[in-house]
Amino acid sequence: MAVKIRLRRVGAKKTPFYRVVVADSRYPRDGRFIEEIGTYNPLADPSEFKLDVEKAKSWIAKGAQPTDTVKTLMKKNNII
Repeated sequence: MAVKIRLRRVGAKKTPFYRVVVADSRYPRDGRFIEEIGTYNPLADPSEFKLDVEKAKSWIAKGAQPTDTVKTLMKKNNII
């Protein structure tokens, strides 16, 4: 089972809002997930990224791989 840390879109049309979730890579983008660990609001000025750092680090230690977008957001906010 390949576990990914990725974004799950929950916003309405033309107003994106994302939740950062840990999910099996075989599930659809907005489908089933294991755990929600944060949020991302790209429309706020500046964009708002909240993440439970301890949970994220524990999932990475267990072998979860962040997607490119999540990895970029984590680097931008000095998490990794």
